[in-house]
Amino acid sequence: MSATSKSTGYGERTIAHSSTNNADAQHHEWCHVYSEFPTQCVSAYSLLFIPKWSPKNSRVPVVQELARQGLNYLPKRFISVNHNDPIESSTVQHVSTTLPIINVAKLRSGLEPDEGRVEELAKLASVAKEWGLFLVTEHGIGSDILNGIKDVVKGFLACLSKRRQCVGSYVSVDNMGYGRNFVKSEDQPLDWIDRLTIKAAPAPKGGDKELNVWPQRPPNFRQVIENYVKEARNVLDELLIALAEALALESHVFLKHFDSNNSEINVRINYYPPCPRPDLALGITPHTDASALTLLMQFETTGGLQILKDRKWLTVPWTDDALLVNVGDLLEIMSNGRLKSPWHRVVTQMNVERFSVALFYNPPSRTEIEPEPIEDLVPEDGGFKKVVVSDYLQHLYAISPTKEKQGIMYAKV
Repeated sequence: MSATSKSTGYGERTIAHSSTNNADAQHHEWCHVYSEFPTQCVSAYSLLFIPKWSPKNSRVPVVQELARQGLNYLPKRFISVNHNDPIESSTVQHVSTTLPIINVAKLRSGLEPDEGRVEELAKLASVAKEWGLFLVTEHGIGSDILNGIKDVVKGFLACLSKRRQCVGSYVSVDNMGYGRNFVKSEDQPLDWIDRLTIKAAPAPKGGDKELNVWPQRPPNFRQVIENYVKEARNVLDELLIALAEALALESHVFLKHFDSNNSEINVRINYYPPCPRPDLALGITPHTDASALTLLMQFETTGGLQILKDRKWLTVPWTDDALLVNVGDLLEIMSNGRLKSPWHRVVTQMNVERFSVALFYNPPSRTEIEPEPIEDLVPEDGGFKKVVVSDYLQHLYAISPTKEKQGIMYAKV
């Protein structure tokens, strides 16, 4: 894997390039973990990112294995919370009274004008502009599909814990497989998370040999995920139409950038093991999503997701029957800043493990996106210009990670 690998990712803007510094200290601290974790369990990507400086001994640890060791301390590489920063250390526990739940069924168009739909569109406009994320219910994805996701995800992780061969190797695909995102340097703090990332759409031109990171166990894993992707795409297409209408735009101004055959979907399964020092480590560092829309499914109501608002971290509420929709950078560009991609993070917990499944939805990579030339959508700072999706992502990942929304400045007029 090259030290200048480019990302194919469509989700969090945390992917970067390698460093040429020495990593012996980290290797010494973690080497015992790998003596017990055979490489045949998962894909080549899963165990390590191999940087230039030390191709044999600078492995980045799989957090699941660290947690399995029963550590009562936090390896220094995972210390990421700066308690001297008032924003980083600030947390408000509940925002449930200020984050409306959107009923997708009410957004679906009928033949006659519907007062309930008008009210739901107004609520959608308010929460999407103020928060950039919202919970949705009555979305039409069946409980059998959602329960199937939970079963295969937990089955996959249980398979890993038994050290059975679960994931095949990949060929010439960056940022895919089980483990973590690339790291930029040996002193970059690591997130307390393991993840399985799969490019679910479009189908690779080279067939399965080009992208072979689907878990081999549970045997129904791929079918369950593909069923979910099909239903989720329908929901996100409906929401793209509703968001346009909520902004008083023509209904297909956002959806026209998407293509049923070539739009890109990544599915990322996130696993956050119990953390020995949740006061020092983050599950995911602060970021915005680089996608157009993100659909997040969380198992149980363990919490952990937080959004930065008014310089305070607010814990996002959750209900069992809801999914979370997150505005990404690309939709912020398409809406000329009327919709904002929110800065968010995930905190860790000492005695609780957390699971989630994120689906990132993007136009085809060579699509040119730009805001509609509507006067009401032109902000005082001039708004955004036309950009090619892949060019924007390439720029974004080259400068990541950052502590501000610096990447989106690339698309400013």
